[in-house]
Amino acid sequence: MALKPITGAELTKDKSRSFADVNIAFSKNRFTDDCSKVTNANAIKQAIKNLVLTRPGEKLFKSNVGSGVYQRLFEQLDPFTLDTIQGEIINTINQYESRVQLLSCKLTPFYTAGKVSVTVRYKVVGLPITESISFVLQRPS
Repeated sequence: MALKPITGAELTKDKSRSFADVNIAFSKNRFTDDCSKVTNANAIKQAIKNLVLTRPGEKLFKSNVGSGVYQRLFEQLDPFTLDTIQGEIINTINQYESRVQLLSCKLTPFYTAGKVSVTVRYKVVGLPITESISFVLQRPS
């Protein structure tokens, strides 16, 4: 039996890219009794949020992965701190999430509550899809 070599053009022809990840809530799939998964846009959104919320050193064997936004939340919220937080988010996404091209990162501060609302707009690499994710950063209590 002869083996046919597989080339890259044959692998990607007529196939769309899909992304899958384990659901962070570890909810149970009622059909398979296994851990449920998130796919495509939701998988990328979950990955971006996890990257931003992960502190450097939390991930075993990859101690550099993460961002320092939690350290900045304990500082007084002012334009300089917001600029630092925004820079941390941008650098983290550009460095560790290769599936997306970052378009914008907008921060809205809530000075009295000590919270920051984050909205990240990105384009999925290789697909004509533009998505956004929003979440709130606040000091852990």
